[in-house]
Amino acid sequence: MTEPVPQTRSSLVRDFRALGVRPGTTLLLHASLRSLGWVCGGAPTVVRALLDVLGAAGTLVVPAFTRENRDPSRWSHVRVPEAWWPAIRAELPAFDPAVTPCRELGLIAETVRTWPNAFRSSHPQTSFAAVGFRARELTARHPITSEIGPDSPLGAIEAAGGETLLLGVGYDRCTAFHLAEYRLPGLGRRPNRCVVLTPEGRRWTTYQAAALDDRDFVELGRAFELTSANAVRIGNVGAGTARLLPITSAVTFATTWLPRHRQASEQRASPN
Repeated sequence: MTEPVPQTRSSLVRDFRALGVRPGTTLLLHASLRSLGWVCGGAPTVVRALLDVLGAAGTLVVPAFTRENRDPSRWSHVRVPEAWWPAIRAELPAFDPAVTPCRELGLIAETVRTWPNAFRSSHPQTSFAAVGFRARELTARHPITSEIGPDSPLGAIEAAGGETLLLGVGYDRCTAFHLAEYRLPGLGRRPNRCVVLTPEGRRWTTYQAAALDDRDFVELGRAFELTSANAVRIGNVGAGTARLLPITSAVTFATTWLPRHRQASEQRASPN
């Protein structure tokens, strides 16, 4: 049995380079710190190692989602008694890009959000945080009705020729696949509520959110690997497994795969 070894900034730099992370890349990161094993210095070491590899012309981006900024009746991350709902609705803090944490996304995402000279987009539920050469540009525009759509930072990352790094996590965390859903005909919308800051102060607002579905993303990712083997680079980073893939290729594949797969699934589920 192989003895575990400590992961350091220099060892992670070697692993990221061996995987294929290149200087100048715009990189969307989804990560599990725990998957890497014991990291000397924790999450900041991982961020420093990635910034070392990306270099001065590269940009590191993470989802900085705040899905708890919604009506408590729709909370899935934590359940609270219904008797508490009125108090929560009355005083749930409004989204503030400079202050609101992204607890659900883990320590690495929160570390990027609070990194010196980090920028964060303005969406009250699905913001992105970025550090590096294109950070300001990528996070500058984020309409409330394009949560993770083509007009969001995610769309800007794709347009910049970005890649996504799944670091110790699976395809169920591959946010980029959602871009394909926005391109499918008949994308549904449903009302969504959140708390925002306005010139008049804190208030609840309702907008029409895209009806997105990531339940088949694991299967989608496996299919992408099988048919686009050269596009997906798989390797070890620390004690974990990492996947590096080009966003444009992944989204193009998903745009074709999703309607066929979902139509077939609906047909199988329908009674004869």
